[in-house]
Amino acid sequence: MQQVDEKHKRRSDIRERLLKVACKVFAEKGYRKATIAEICHRAGANIAAVNYYFQSKEKLYTEAWRAAFKASISAYPPDGGVDPTAPPEQRLRGRILSFIQKVADPENLEFDIIYRELTNPTGLLAEAMDESIEPICRQMNQLVRELLGPRASEQDVQLCQMSIIAQCMHPLIYLRHREVFFKRMPRKTLPLPKIDIEKISQHVFHFSLAGIRQIRHRLEKADEENME
Repeated sequence: MQQVDEKHKRRSDIRERLLKVACKVFAEKGYRKATIAEICHRAGANIAAVNYYFQSKEKLYTEAWRAAFKASISAYPPDGGVDPTAPPEQRLRGRILSFIQKVADPENLEFDIIYRELTNPTGLLAEAMDESIEPICRQMNQLVRELLGPRASEQDVQLCQMSIIAQCMHPLIYLRHREVFFKRMPRKTLPLPKIDIEKISQHVFHFSLAGIRQIRHRLEKADEENME
């Protein structure tokens, strides 16, 4: 019985090592440039281990992203730790801060894998991403709708949500890849700037909230004018 348990533990350890290394390799190189040989070598596993534990490179890719996403959610809960009964403004601030923190974290591989996938699509992550990210998007959608008020259309909500995400994504892509952006630029004339995560999140929050309030005011004013 003990031998069986030890054998099971060894297999579990190998699988976890493969998954951990695969997350890093796919984040560094993307699906197409990553190789099974490199993953197995870095994990200290036999070249046949991927087929044994994951059946294929495609399934390893999907499981690696799921693992990275799970770790990301654990480290940075989407609600930012804000109580669900808190005012919607506080909940919006919590979500924006959480999103920016997790993607700016160099140890967080979820975004890097997605970034590689977006720049060189394979379509292999579509189902996994839809299952994992859709609930978070739906929660954000409901929060934005609450802030916009009952007069807002679905398009109003979606446009506001897109605007918030875009404001978060631009500085985060810059943060992750600024060394590349500035590699060929003369540092004397354009030094590598320092970015304060808290300041970014505060700016995105205040800018987004002001925009949402302005849209809500416009919608309510138009509704009042129609009633006259």
